[in-house]
Parts: sequence; C-alpha cells; structure tokens
Amino acid sequence: MESGVWGQPLDSCAGGSLGSPCPDSVLLYLDETHIRSYHVLRSTWSEVGRQKQVPTFGHHAHVSLFGAVNIHDGETVLHQTTAANAATFLDFLRMLKERYPDRLMVLVLDHARIHHAKMVKEFLREEGQCFHFIYLPPYSPQLNPIERLWKWLKDTVIANVFHKDRNDIIQAITRFVNYIHERPEEVLQRLGCAG
Repeated sequence: MESGVWGQPLDSCAGGSLGSPCPDSVLLYLDETHIRSYHVLRSTWSEVGRQKQVPTFGHHAHVSLFGAVNIHDGETVLHQTTAANAATFLDFLRMLKERYPDRLMVLVLDHARIHHAKMVKEFLREEGQCFHFIYLPPYSPQLNPIERLWKWLKDTVIANVFHKDRNDIIQAITRFVNYIHERPEEVLQRLGCAG
C-alpha cells in the first residue's frame, strides 16, 4: 500500500484525472459527523431586553451521519446510524457500492481510525476493487468540502434549537437531507465548488 492511498490504482482508467474523472469513475469527498442534542448557541437576533431562551434537559440524544459529496454535480449520499465505527463505515461503503455500481469510486477522506480498521482493510482486499482511497493530510479538515456541508447541517438543525429526543433530531436531519437533495446547485455554492 502506498502512503495515503488504498484500493484500485487510478491508472486503470486511461485518460482520467482527479480534476476530470473518467466516465466510469466518481470522485467523492467522504466524512462522518455526530448531531447531538447539546445546545449550540449561536448569535441570533432578539428583541431588546429579551434574551432567547433554549430549554435543556439532563440527557443528550445523538445521531451519527456518514456522508459523501460529489463536488462536480453536488450530489450527496448520506447515511444515518446510531454510531460511527468500522462496522457502520463498512455499511456506508456497501451503500456507495450499490449507489454507483460498476464505477470506480475515488474517495477522499481523513485519517479517522475507522477508515484504517482491520475489518475495512479486509473488506477492501476481498471486495473493494471499486474503491480508491485518497487520505487527506492529518489535521486538515479545511481540505474536505463536506466539512462545510456539516457546518450548514449543524447551523440548520441544532443551532439555537431544542430537540426533545433522538427522533426529533432525525426528523430535522431528514428535512435538511430532502432540502439538499433537491438543490445540488446550492450544495455546490455552499461548498465553494460552484463554477
């Protein structure tokens, strides 16, 4: 394995490059995030002398979310789960494999431990011919456009909002996901990838 790369060699697609993928490949930026019911307070407008009140309670519900974004067309693939671990990461890879059958998937991702887990390496060896991983340098989230999608999601779903339980969080995430799936151009603008 070369440093920073795992899976199918890119030269198997003659004439293709990362900036302009060949017809049978797709370039996706991938990451995971956690949406928690912690109360994220951001600056907001309110009447003079009336501070915004956000209720709270003693437990913290959460939803983990895997995501991939195509910076060429704004298409997103999102997968909700109860935790982000090697097993759920494999579920997401299988989901991508179903979404893009017969295509080489170039995945740009960070060095999270789950991306290097033994079970992930075994999966890639056995049935991961359609994947090519490119790892970003350590501590460089600014290089992954999906981080801007996560910020947009969190600003929309949890900033200055009270969610009474996990189901309430899931409903808010679902509304956001439906919104962005209908507006790939806005996704590209928010990611800074619009042409």
